[in-house]
Order: sequence, then C-alpha cells, then structure tokens
Amino acid sequence: MKSEYEIKKEICDIGKRIYDRGMVAANDGNISVKIGPNEYLCTPTGVSKGFMTPDFICKVDGEGKVIQANAGFKPSSEIKMHMRVYKERPDVNAVVHAHPMYATSFAIAGIPLTQPIMPEAIIALGCVPIAKYGRPSTEEIPDAVSEHLQYFDAVLLENHGALTFSDSLLNAYYKMESTEFYAQLLYQSKVLGGPKEFTPQQVEDLYEIRRKFGLPGKHPANLCPNAKSGKPSCHSCSKACSSNKGCDADEAALIAEITKKVMAQMGK
Repeated sequence: MKSEYEIKKEICDIGKRIYDRGMVAANDGNISVKIGPNEYLCTPTGVSKGFMTPDFICKVDGEGKVIQANAGFKPSSEIKMHMRVYKERPDVNAVVHAHPMYATSFAIAGIPLTQPIMPEAIIALGCVPIAKYGRPSTEEIPDAVSEHLQYFDAVLLENHGALTFSDSLLNAYYKMESTEFYAQLLYQSKVLGGPKEFTPQQVEDLYEIRRKFGLPGKHPANLCPNAKSGKPSCHSCSKACSSNKGCDADEAALIAEITKKVMAQMGK
C-alpha cells in the first residue's frame, strides 16, 4: 500500500503531466485521491499543476473541510465537484479535472463526444456526455455532473472543461488522455469531410470485448441508462439499442428527438 507521501508525489506527477500536455493553463485544473473512508488528498487552489511539490497537497474530509494543509495552501475551489463524485460512486478512488483543448472546445460548442469512430475510445469510454453549465465553486456543477455519474466515467462540463474519474489516479488520468484524444480525432476527421462511424453491430462487438475484459467503471456496455432510469444515452441506446428493448414508446421518441438535435449540431 502506498504511503500518504507517495500518493502526494503521484498527484504532483499527474499534475505535471496534464500541464506539460497543455490540458491546463496557469493555475487551472484540480486532482484528488481518496485515501480513507473519510479522507482525501487534493490539489490546492491558485497553484499551477505543473509546479507542485508534495507539501502543496491538502487533506480534506468528505465535506471538503480541511484536515491538514500547510500555510499558504487551501483546497481547490472545485472540491465540491470531487466530493459529489466520491459520494455517488463508491468505486471511484481518484478524480481529475482539466481543460484539454479539443475536449473543452466540444464542451464549449455544446457537442457531446458520442460518435462511434475508434475502437479504443468505444471500449475505454463508450461516450462522453455534457453536464449542463454551472457556476464555478457552487453546487450547480456537482448537481449537473450527478446526472451522469451512474452511467459514465468521463463527462464534459459545458463551457468549462472535462472531468474523469476511476479506481486509481493513473486510470483517472488515462481517461482524461483518452477523452482528449477522442475529441481531437473527431474534430480532425470532421475537417477531412466527416468521420465514418461504426455500425450498431460493430459497436456491440466492441462492447462485448469490453465485457470480456471485465473492465471496471460505468459504461454503456454494462448499463443502459434509458432502460434503467428513463434518461437517454448516446450510441448505447440511440444506435446499439435501436430495437428499444426495455424502452417504452415515449422514451424511444425522446431518444429519436435528442439524436436528431445532436446530429443537427454535428452538421449531419
């Protein structure tokens, strides 16, 4: 088991990675890791993620209240968003928030990452919805993110950035990388005339690969949001679940309408 100091060093390393890759600018972004039933380590506010050392890292409880912080440091102003993820997703042990260029551009344009264009993205992420806009440092962002927590491991924040979470800090970071790479490929393929999407059967085949791998987290391959709660998903229900099994007529109509609007935004 890693010591608290080792985890702090890992947070600093991931912070430098997201800074060096241009996923954050200046003092943007925040990272947290669960270390106990009611203890979390998190990055401080007002500090560049590319220049942190372990003594920068703060410790907070499940309410985001400071347990320990060195002089001059206080927890990220977005700690409420992190705590909501941990509260509603007991399987999550780390959260990463950043502003990667392409993914954030899609978030600003109001376009979710839902087109099935690449095997790795489909297997790792499924798709990435957009949580509606909320004012920073308020409960509006946690409330918006909450709507997607039971279905996905990555979320775009409208006009803000991206949020990823997983069973370890490294995996949460990888999901951020995968989200940005997916967004960049989708953007560049549109410049070239538009991506060639997988068929519903090809998507289902990739879902089956994920199921065989037994990968952790929430994903359309393991859960149909529409069938479970009446909320529409992306290609998991609008395409791969096109037979609408487990979906009533009203839900099917809602899915069709949302799909139409998304496709219109995409310029289809």
